[in-house]
This record gives sequence, structure tokens and C-alpha cells, in this order.
Amino acid sequence: MLGHKQLQSAIISVSLLLVGSAASARETVEVVGSSTVYPFSTVVAERYGRSSGKPTPKIEATGSGGGMKLFCSGVGTNFPDITNSSRRMKKSEFDQCQRNGVEEIIEVHVGFDGIVLANSVAAQPIALTRKDIFLALAARVPGASDGQLIDNPYTTWRDVNPNLPADPIEVMGPPPTSGTRDAFVELAMEGGCQEIAWLEALKESDKLAFKIICHTIREDGLYIEAGENDNLIVQKLQANPRALGIFGFSFLDQNADTVRGARIDSVAPEFESIADKSYPISRPLYFYIKKAHVGVVPGIQGFINEFTSEKAWGDEGYLADKGMIPLPQASRRTTAKNTRGLVAMTGDEALK
Repeated sequence: MLGHKQLQSAIISVSLLLVGSAASARETVEVVGSSTVYPFSTVVAERYGRSSGKPTPKIEATGSGGGMKLFCSGVGTNFPDITNSSRRMKKSEFDQCQRNGVEEIIEVHVGFDGIVLANSVAAQPIALTRKDIFLALAARVPGASDGQLIDNPYTTWRDVNPNLPADPIEVMGPPPTSGTRDAFVELAMEGGCQEIAWLEALKESDKLAFKIICHTIREDGLYIEAGENDNLIVQKLQANPRALGIFGFSFLDQNADTVRGARIDSVAPEFESIADKSYPISRPLYFYIKKAHVGVVPGIQGFINEFTSEKAWGDEGYLADKGMIPLPQASRRTTAKNTRGLVAMTGDEALK
């Protein structure tokens, strides 16, 4: 007699096959999610397609949050097989997956990336602290006395810090659905927020209030949501040299002839500084696999084997050439073994 888990897996497999038959069972792996992971996933898909002779997986940039929503919507060929993410899956997303029958999920930590604030090479270089970033972009900032908050009055970088240029604050960045946005507010905004003593103390006494203050970006037009297309931000910086843009290091690396990354807390965004974590705004990159789809939608196993191969994500792999910072070798070996063995996450790994 089949156990509960075995029976459930059998039902899911049959459901997948029936859905696939009804919808002319697709032969192509479908991947959604992070615009930051998108270029890495795309090159892996192209390499896999050429070397295997099988259909090249379809990669779509929907943002990390948007990808999680699609991924967790259900099981079956109407739903994506894999989602990319520039942050770890949240507990609420894991729970949503479980409620919709997406019960076995494989988490793959593929490497690291840095978040940069960049401007055109035609503009003057700029160096910022995380406190500068918080004061420039937060919706509300400290007033004259401890405990007082006011609507952000700063309109130029010199208003924020007298050592900065008098250029207007104009920052183009990702929307709330983006993992880059999530990581930016956590690492840059919150990091700067904690530089203010009474706000750092608030973190211990009222975590929710602290998070609302530190993570809420101003909405008065000085921060411009530029969508999920990081290439578009790069293009806009060329057209507007006084503006800054927020995107992943890989886009800076690939467009070094047109844009330049700001130093953050005196550290330049470079491959080595992100790898050794001395650059303060660096974050992990992931993708998540729907285990129930493996073996039903052809090509998933081959795609993930390619992604976790040394020729792809190794120290000298082609993804490093694209700007991804590899995991240490021991971590790669363990992750590759667990991924290829389809070891599902328990839920304890997800962000609370």
C-alpha cells in the first residue's frame, strides 16, 4: 500500500500528465523570477539547449516577488517549473506554496551579487555611506530631536551630507516586487538607519516600527521606479548623467564603458570586494525548483545539472565571466550534490 507522501506524489504526477495532455504537454522548461538572475539563467539555458539538442528553456524576468507568486500558484504545466530569486524565499511564500500543493521545493544557492548605485561615466564619481543613502531615500527621516520623524525634506545630495555635490537626488531603482529592492532596503537602507543611535535602539524595543521607518522609500518623485529591466536603467543613466541607478553588479560589469559604481562606505563594488563581503551591499542569489515537475516536463534535470556544473558556476566558469561571484568550492560541491539529488527544503531555510 502506498504511504501518504507516495500517494500524493502519484496523484500530482497523474495531474501533471493530464494537464499536459489537455494543453498539448509542453516540451520547454519555464523559468520566471529575478531580473538579476535572469542573465545568468539565460546563458545557462542557451548553453544547455546547444549542447543537448533539446528545446532551450524559456526564461522570463518577472522580479523575485512576482516569480514567487507565479511559482507558488500551483502544480501542473500551466505553472512555471523554476523561479529565480535575488533573495531567499520568504516563509510566507513557502507557506503559500504549501497551500497550493507545491509541497516539495528544491532551493539552490548559486552565488553572490552586489547591489550598486551607479551613475554615468560622463558624471563625477560619487562616494556614499549607507547613512547617506538612508537619509536621501527614506520616506521619513529623523528631525531635530531624538524620537522625532519628519517627511523627508532633502532634495539634493548636499542637503544630506555637506561633503556631497549639490546635484538633485534622483535615483532610479526597482519596484517592490523586485528582490533587488528587498535586498537594497535591508542592506543599504537599514544599514544606514542603524547609524542613527535612537533608531538602532528602536530595533530592540519595537522591531516593526524600526522596519517601517528604515525600509520605507520616499514616494515624492525623487526615487523613480524603473521596472524590472536593469538594462533600461543603464540606458537612462546615459541620458541623464546627474541621476543614479540601482541594479546588480553584473549589469555594472557588463556596462563598465558607460556607467560607474559609487563607492559605498569607502569600498568600491568589485568582484573581489563582493566575494570577500567587504562591499556592504552584497546578497546571495537563488533559484527554486518544483520537484513534482522533474521527470514530467522534459529538460529540467538537464538544465539544473548544467547550472550546477563547474564549467558554469565554477571559479573560472562562464557565469563568473558574466559577473556572478561563485560560491566557495566546498559549498558548490554540497549544493550540486543536493540539487542533483533533488533534496527538498524543509521550510526552516525560508526567511522569517
